[in-house]
Amino acid sequence: MIDGAYAVAGALTGFVVGLTGVGGGALMTPILLLFFGVSPTTAIATDLWFAAITKIVGARVHHTSGNVDWQVAKRLWLGSLPMALIVIVLVSLGVQIIKVSWLAKAIGVVVLITAVGLLLAPRLMKFARARRLSQPKHFKAMQATLTVMSGAILGTCVALTSVGAGALGSVMLLYLYPLRMTPHRLVATDIVHAIPLAIVAGLGYLFAGMVDWGMLLSLLIGSIPAVIVGSTLANKITGRWIQITLAVVLIAAGAKILS
Repeated sequence: MIDGAYAVAGALTGFVVGLTGVGGGALMTPILLLFFGVSPTTAIATDLWFAAITKIVGARVHHTSGNVDWQVAKRLWLGSLPMALIVIVLVSLGVQIIKVSWLAKAIGVVVLITAVGLLLAPRLMKFARARRLSQPKHFKAMQATLTVMSGAILGTCVALTSVGAGALGSVMLLYLYPLRMTPHRLVATDIVHAIPLAIVAGLGYLFAGMVDWGMLLSLLIGSIPAVIVGSTLANKITGRWIQITLAVVLIAAGAKILS
């Protein structure tokens, strides 16, 4: 049976994801924890598949617009997918990596880091742009390696908490590619990178039987049309004001989770 409250939450998150590339985990997981009282493991497991399916729809719109930077996405995958795979193997083998008492606190910490990253993104980009222009050879020589390392960090965060692929990923890309990443290219690349990462990370939770399929269906009924609308508008308006609003909301949510 479809739950209207979940559908509304899915619609809100789907719109933000389509417009900014952020929110699949950073927004949805706190919503499930705080407003619906879902257990951390179920929230993570269900949110990973919610994010993957929602972003597949959004990526279709962005890919049609030609905004995806495939070279950057591949570099991120080189780091993120192996780390996520390690986590799902451990989960599938029954290792209690996702049932430790610090799981909810870990989500809260990642959410807070994500919020601060969103707020500081313009300053980080300005700093990175200055370095890129003053030390072009050194900066470019390190880009590929740092991108793979960033992917590894994202893969670990997403597999353990479902948070980070969009928000933390966008901040990292702004720093690593300050001249190359236009706002539209950033959103598109971020979304495309997150899809296989969420699927790989979600497989371990799927095999462990932790996905709530009824909740997932309700969330997707709201998110799929909303992500199409958000992705369509992404080429026409800036999502910066939504990022700032989202960051404020995430600070409150992260503080609540930790308290």
